[in-house]
Amino acid sequence: MAQTVTEVLTAGADSVTLINAINGGTQDVTGMTQAEINEMVQRNVDHLELVLAYAPVDASDDTPDVAGAASGLKSTHVAAVTTGTDYIAAN
Repeated sequence: MAQTVTEVLTAGADSVTLINAINGGTQDVTGMTQAEINEMVQRNVDHLELVLAYAPVDASDDTPDVAGAASGLKSTHVAAVTTGTDYIAAN
C-alpha cells in the first residue's frame, strides 16, 4: 500500500523537532563541537528537503505528491528547513 502525503510528512516530524530544539537551545548537545552540531542540523535539513520534494514521476507512480501538496500541510517542515539553514549560517 502506498504512503499518503500525511504519512510521509509524519516521517519527517523528528527532523522538524530536532532542528527546532537545537535552534531553541533545548536539545542536549553536550560534548558536541559546533561543527558536529551543524552537521547534524544539515543532515536533518537535507532529509526534510528530500521529503518535501517527493512527487510521482508519472501517472502510474504511486509516490505521494508532497511537492504538490497544499502549503499548509507542509508549513512546519518548510519552516524547519529555513530555521536549520539560518542556524548553520549563524553558527
